[in-house]
Amino acid sequence: MLSFEERLTKAVTLLKSSENLAAFTGAGISTESGISDFRSKGGVWDRYRIVTYQEFISSHEARVEYWKMKKELYTEIKDAKPNRAHLALAELEHMGKLKCLITQNIDGLHQDSGSSHVIELHGTNRKAVCLDCGKMWPIAEVQTWLEQGIIDPSCDKCNGHVKPATISFGQSMPEAEMIKAFQCAASCDLFLMIGSSLQVEPAASIPREAHNSNARLIYINRTETPTDNLADVCFSENASQVLDELIRLLKSGNNTT
Repeated sequence: MLSFEERLTKAVTLLKSSENLAAFTGAGISTESGISDFRSKGGVWDRYRIVTYQEFISSHEARVEYWKMKKELYTEIKDAKPNRAHLALAELEHMGKLKCLITQNIDGLHQDSGSSHVIELHGTNRKAVCLDCGKMWPIAEVQTWLEQGIIDPSCDKCNGHVKPATISFGQSMPEAEMIKAFQCAASCDLFLMIGSSLQVEPAASIPREAHNSNARLIYINRTETPTDNLADVCFSENASQVLDELIRLLKSGNNTT
């Protein structure tokens, strides 16, 4: 097992030689911003059952349950700020290294940090949409409805079901974003994966696409993933700590700490 310093040295060497870096982030990058990940014990996701897209469409009771969870999740997300890991990825873009950023997250913190080339695989929690006519609202407006006692919001234009502009279990992935993500993975020479357990398909296949296209891989995740064996370097330390050090070493032109 290589030491932290040895893994940093290996990773920064890969970053220096990369001309087309892609990054992929999951919920783990936002935990340092106070947003619980999908599997966090005691988090919002842990205290509510999953309401599938099909249930949401067909059942008033399921929609009420879903919106109760979303109402609580909103309070967790609305005041969250980008942490050092988000800012480091924005810095890599500004340095001309990072060409595209694929995220499973719905919190918008990458955009808040200054990243501009963001592909949101699971949509965004910052908007809500009518599933029938497509009318959209800021999620804050829908939150106001919930706080006023509207437990199953409907569209004021066509009376259709209103839902956050996120991808639920059982809902089709956004085709355009998936195509862009796989194209990004297939064309990069270095793939940086941060904060995902890589358990949910098809997003979990994206690092494999990069590997199959001969990219090198760096993983930063607190726990093991099913494809750790594909990575050239694996970090289990905090993403902010690792990325801060990698940025520092890149800027210093030095491979050692």
